[in-house]
Amino acid sequence: MAEIIKMPRLSDTMEEGTVATWLKKVGDTISEGDILAEIETDKATMEFESFNEGTLLFIGIQEGETALVDSLLAIIGDKNEDVDALIKDFKANNTKPEEAPAKEKVVAPIPTPIVESAPVAVSTSNGRVIASPLAKKLAEDRGIDISNIQGSGEHGRIIKRDIENFNLASVSQSTAPVAKFVASGQEDFDEVKNSQMRKAIARSLTNSKFSAPHYYLNVEFDMDNAIAFRQQFNSIPDTKISFNDMIVKACALALRQHPQVNSQWFDDKMRLNNHVHIGVAVAVEDGLVVPVLRFANEQSLPQIGAAVKDYAVRARNKKLTPQEMEGSTFTISNLGMFGIESFTSIINQPNSAILSVGTIVQKPVVKNGQIVVGNTMKLSMACDHRTVDGVTGSLFLQTLQGYIENPVTMLV
Repeated sequence: MAEIIKMPRLSDTMEEGTVATWLKKVGDTISEGDILAEIETDKATMEFESFNEGTLLFIGIQEGETALVDSLLAIIGDKNEDVDALIKDFKANNTKPEEAPAKEKVVAPIPTPIVESAPVAVSTSNGRVIASPLAKKLAEDRGIDISNIQGSGEHGRIIKRDIENFNLASVSQSTAPVAKFVASGQEDFDEVKNSQMRKAIARSLTNSKFSAPHYYLNVEFDMDNAIAFRQQFNSIPDTKISFNDMIVKACALALRQHPQVNSQWFDDKMRLNNHVHIGVAVAVEDGLVVPVLRFANEQSLPQIGAAVKDYAVRARNKKLTPQEMEGSTFTISNLGMFGIESFTSIINQPNSAILSVGTIVQKPVVKNGQIVVGNTMKLSMACDHRTVDGVTGSLFLQTLQGYIENPVTMLV
């Protein structure tokens, strides 16, 4: 008997999804565990796994199309089964996407996140290549000899990311964007459809800016000791930390001492968090995502560095899971690597504050009554005045300054 597959709700904030790619076509035989399609949500692009067996009889949402959660995505059933009446009945009884027809069995498949691990060998002793069904399909579609690829999945399994990276490596290295030619005196423009992520970011930031009363605290820290500390730390073999890693660690320790800055606002209460989950803003093609470093205060500097790097790579490849972008209690946005000296950010709700980090600047400073060459860094913290008063935010920044200007205190 034919069964309807609906557009699933893959994150708590997802209202609609876009079919990025269909990996199966009408008429294909579907087994339980097969990847049907890739669905772009407001947070990530997820592999969509089938929990049904049979033949793919109907596709209701084509590649590139967007539909609300619970819309008719596909139908799986017996080969040559007539589904016209089922489709008609679904449309007649689903004027609202959340209403499901009583006669049908609704199945909500669960997304399969891609697991990252270190690359290892991919062939078994008998020469068989280990690869996921999706990776095999993509390699076949792109004409890639899968035996030439080194897998980065569990036990050397080749996964989708490996196919994509291999494909990227095979193209010309000259990938810098080239300005489009436009004739003199001619008006010209291109339109780019808003992705699910871009629309979600717009909704979230608009809501934050107009619902949370923002105010800003600006400080400038002496970075001479931080620079020396980082040089000494990185002299340890196989160790490399960044200034951003140091800032994350310092914030995590300071937040444990100032739970009101590590708080969240609700209509009837304020939640003071005693755990520290720091969101680290990462720029991606479609905008900005914020993977969350959980229990950051309990992690060492190298652990923080490794986690942030891993999140950044997977964020740009749209491989973060929704769970990895939820639950932050404080957010850090760093544009220092782009030479930005200072800027302000919009609070990432439901957090009460976000820290904007600028670049380190070498300039004349006054020390012990003398003008000398020094290194400073400007930071700006946007606060929600409902939870963080001016004095509260200032005391937090003083604690943060102590850790940044004397970094060895982060290790004791």
